Amino acid sequence: MEAAPFGSWSSPIAAAAVARAGVRLGEPALGEDGSAWWLERRPLEGGRTAIVREGDDVTPPEFNVRTRVHEYGGGAWLLHGKTAFFSHWDDQRLYRLAPGGSPVPITPDGPYRYADGRALPGGAAIVCVRETHGDGEPVNEVVQVPADGGGSPEPIASGRDFYAAPRPSPDGRVLCWLCWDHPNMPWDGCELWVDERRVAGGPDESIWQPEWSPAGELHWVSDRTGWWNLYSESRQLTDERAELGMPHWQFGGSTYAFLEDGTIACIRVERAVARLHLLRRGRLEDVGLPYTSFGYPCLRARGERLIFVAASPVQEPAVITWSEGEGPSELRRASDEPLDRALVSIPRAIEFESAGGRTAHAFYYPPDSPNFEGPDDERPPLIVQIHGGPTAHAEPELDPATIFWTSRGVGVVDVNYGGSTGFGREYRNLLRGAWGIVDVEDCIAAAHHLAAEGEVDGRRLAIHGGSAGGYTTLCALAFHPDAFAAGASYYGVADAATLARDTHKFESRYLDRLIGPWPAAEELYRERSPIHFADRIRASVLLLQGLEDEVVPPAQAQEMAAALRRSGVPHAVLMFEGEQHGFRRAETIIRSLEAELSFYGQVFRFQPADQIEEVQLWTR
Repeated sequence: MEAAPFGSWSSPIAAAAVARAGVRLGEPALGEDGSAWWLERRPLEGGRTAIVREGDDVTPPEFNVRTRVHEYGGGAWLLHGKTAFFSHWDDQRLYRLAPGGSPVPITPDGPYRYADGRALPGGAAIVCVRETHGDGEPVNEVVQVPADGGGSPEPIASGRDFYAAPRPSPDGRVLCWLCWDHPNMPWDGCELWVDERRVAGGPDESIWQPEWSPAGELHWVSDRTGWWNLYSESRQLTDERAELGMPHWQFGGSTYAFLEDGTIACIRVERAVARLHLLRRGRLEDVGLPYTSFGYPCLRARGERLIFVAASPVQEPAVITWSEGEGPSELRRASDEPLDRALVSIPRAIEFESAGGRTAHAFYYPPDSPNFEGPDDERPPLIVQIHGGPTAHAEPELDPATIFWTSRGVGVVDVNYGGSTGFGREYRNLLRGAWGIVDVEDCIAAAHHLAAEGEVDGRRLAIHGGSAGGYTTLCALAFHPDAFAAGASYYGVADAATLARDTHKFESRYLDRLIGPWPAAEELYRERSPIHFADRIRASVLLLQGLEDEVVPPAQAQEMAAALRRSGVPHAVLMFEGEQHGFRRAETIIRSLEAELSFYGQVFRFQPADQIEEVQLWTR
């Protein structure tokens, strides 16, 4: 094994390999004939999402299956019999695609978006969420759409700020849905309604995934105990100090499904580690599968079979079917080029003390290579990785983007700071009124913990994250200038006040909980906005931003770059045409990773082994 400086190790995991491995698998379903269907988002096709059946494309190449409801989308398609219905990105209309046919629009052209649909029994109509854009704030409602396109969509429920999960009962006689109002996000509090009757929920109770059993009994997940547990109309079904639900960032998610024999399959998350369980006779039993991450979960069942997308620390995300009789069967991996297991860094769960004596959590991925080791007198640089949301969590899984760093001799710590999910409502609420404080303190504490343990070089610490993670990155650099030597912000928030005034409807009041009510707390917003404190930043900064971002407008990155320039801070800014909130195109993913590698090489004084374009840092 060759000794070489950390960061300079050569690795076969090139940025192009990460882009090729970046196929996003999601929203699987099982057909009546047992066929497996799913979605694939493909960076090599410009980020287009296709419906796939048993490995073959169903949608023609000119169609992109994606909805813009809430901007984050999800629930962009459904299957009824052998017919698929989907939202097309370009015009946001719903289309019907029958076997052997071409997509046919079933909704009118106009300022409408559709998501989270289900077919009524018999298939004559679809019930779904519609979002109408025009002057002022968009209008959200539940509508019924004739499946043949022969009539106009008819509103069923309206008048609330947000709707989700319209689900008809098996006999089609009643309909349930979720709804909530500003300033709540759905994980703060929402309500479950059945026609004109509120069944569960409220301003301080989060409901997830209402679903009818085959026998017609309504089920849902609630966090009324402080943990997301499963309920039915007749009783509480689980009492776990673990999570059986998720924050409702996207439509179409599901963490439980009904099997033919009455068993309920559940995804159970404890300390951010997800496992598949079966609920029988009032008890949850671990199935014993190796998977620890189900992404934004979509667990579906047909008969005795389940279908889902899952990953583990040694396996990329894959579409998987499972039954007790046959076990797991892998249908499609996110990459056609599986990673060499010798290159894979196995994460280690760590707990550490943060500010105020509270305990915080993370997964540490140490540098690892079958061909290289670091010098005896050197410790590796560290990237503190921050998940977005911020109401979300990082799970242990094989991510080529992480292995890109560890296989080059750079450690990565994925932090589940206070405010993350997977640890109960009390931990989730730690970020209330404290965004930009608790998250930053926990990220710094994770880095200091690993440095004190001798795992990493405390003088070569970097921090990076996207969206809310980009905000945490910039806050750490501005308000704790000695904590990190470098930071990379992907489409991150620089000015919290601007975000409160200029973002999409779904998150337009999110910061009321995280910082304070706008505009009453205007001064507090200024105090929490790193753009006003760029003169305090001592670290070098890399800013990466999509020019079509509707969530964090491009002006945030542009204004932050101007502030860094005025303050004389070394920095670089890369703006990408055609990218929204989250990079989808292969060329963007490649350029971003290579720029970040070049950036760290310059800051930490190591020479990357890769032949890459050097990012040009502005210096005074």
